[in-house]
Amino acid sequence: MTQIPLKKNTTTGGTALQFRHRHFFLGGALLFLFAGLVTRAVYLTVVDSEFLRKQGDARSLRIEPVMAMRGMILDRNGAPLAVSTPVVSIWINPRQALAANASIADLERDLALPAGSLVARVKRNARKGFMYAKRHLSPAAAELILAKDMPGVYGMTEYRRFYPEADVTAHMIGFTDLDDQGKEGLEMAFNDLLSGQTGAKRVVKDLKGHRVQDVALIKAAHPGKNITLSFDTRVQYAAYRELARGVAEHNASAGALVSLDVDTGEVLAMANMPSYNPNNRKQLTVNALRNRAVTDQFEPGSTLKPFTVVAALESGKYSTHSHFNTHPGTYKVLNKLIRDHENYGVIDMSTLLTKSSNVASAQIAMALPRDTLPLLHRRLGFGRNTGSGFPGESAGSMQPQSRWNPVEVATMSYGYGVTVTALQLAQAYAVIASGGIQRPVSFTKVNGPVAGKRIMDEKIARALIPMMETVVTQEGTALRAAVPGYRVAGKTGTAHKAQAGGYASDAYMSLFVGLAPASAPRVVTAVIIDNPRKGGYYGGLAAAPVFSRMMSDTLRLMNIEPDRSAERLAEQHRYPHPSTWARPGREG
Repeated sequence: MTQIPLKKNTTTGGTALQFRHRHFFLGGALLFLFAGLVTRAVYLTVVDSEFLRKQGDARSLRIEPVMAMRGMILDRNGAPLAVSTPVVSIWINPRQALAANASIADLERDLALPAGSLVARVKRNARKGFMYAKRHLSPAAAELILAKDMPGVYGMTEYRRFYPEADVTAHMIGFTDLDDQGKEGLEMAFNDLLSGQTGAKRVVKDLKGHRVQDVALIKAAHPGKNITLSFDTRVQYAAYRELARGVAEHNASAGALVSLDVDTGEVLAMANMPSYNPNNRKQLTVNALRNRAVTDQFEPGSTLKPFTVVAALESGKYSTHSHFNTHPGTYKVLNKLIRDHENYGVIDMSTLLTKSSNVASAQIAMALPRDTLPLLHRRLGFGRNTGSGFPGESAGSMQPQSRWNPVEVATMSYGYGVTVTALQLAQAYAVIASGGIQRPVSFTKVNGPVAGKRIMDEKIARALIPMMETVVTQEGTALRAAVPGYRVAGKTGTAHKAQAGGYASDAYMSLFVGLAPASAPRVVTAVIIDNPRKGGYYGGLAAAPVFSRMMSDTLRLMNIEPDRSAERLAEQHRYPHPSTWARPGREG
């Protein structure tokens, strides 16, 4: 039998050798990588330690804003009218909250939000890192929510505006929005001064976003400046109370009142009805929002007659003793028949104002050059705003020169064909009260008298005041404007309200503008009652009593001495029979 020689198994030996070589290679590679990591770690911790610190800081250090407090608004005596209080706004990081499966529905209930509303908002903003859940919670309420430590839910300190006098000062002060920026009134007018400058600080936060430590202040926050206004809160309250009473008693649509300091041009009071509460604006309507004293334009009616007398005296054709034949109580200008309430016959300049004669006023207008009255109205400031800076202030309107025809000029003489605001009308009367000086209107406190500019001869202005005093007597149209202990000068007005195609036959603007004390005028007040529907619509019935009550309180609060003797005071209060107060056509 032939023996077959055995062959050596070279395949098995080769495989084992290859395995050993691969083992050594992998071990060497791992050792090399480990050595590299150790070397890198040593390098980063010893040589380039700044890198790790920056990376750590990037994950724990944050820049947070430092909110600045808005400046306060104060009355002239330092009483707060608008202050900022700290509140907490709850915000969410949607991306973080969804990743951690945070219970947004629970947060929704805690915040008393409509079911499903917050959940839907978070899902819509799933890729974002910030969104508000609810703003301006009280710190105590926010603390209860944040104590639950929900992932992605945080708090931010902000400021909310509070108005201590609420609806009494609403139209003047205005209000701010959620971002603490002025949106109405003086909050808007002085927004740049009141707004502070937001700062910034660097803080350390943990993995859950909680602030652990304040590291450094990057930029200091600067609070806004405080602003001291011109009016006394007590006077403002008297104005608001009496206007509200007048509007309610006469079932009027609205009302406005403006009081000015004769020597400084300061606004002592400005009230409007209807009003609103700026601390709770959920039910706010546009009708209640606007400041009618500076935005609403109206034809002032017979309250412009004193300026017709000024034009007459300035012309040199007339004096305080001039007479007018108003017989038979009508006067025709082209196709326009102008009427008085009754045939006053021959009257003097003073009686023109006492009885409010349209006929005598029109006769003056027709005797003077056509541009005399319109140019005087422009000089007084009609047709342009007062420059007070109040947001939305109206300029009023005047007929263009091309329409200064005889009829238009005649009707201008008793207050039609020109529209004004309550503020403009008060400023014009302040010119008479100051002896012919026009002073700029100011909503902020003024220290000391203001020079102003002369726009009327002093002798004419001084001569006009005694004539205007006769209006507030038994013979005049505004006995109810009398103020016990003080001499009062003024003028009533009752104007038909304009409507599409002409004038309403049963809707009126009732006005009284007056100054006191007449011996040395300190305060001018204009009262406008819009469409009184009860108790008489004449200015002497609807507006004059509001003036009387408000002015009485104002003079007392300003500590102004009475200037009427006991004898004159007794004469002042001999009221005529009520039936004479509401005779049709008593005022032009």
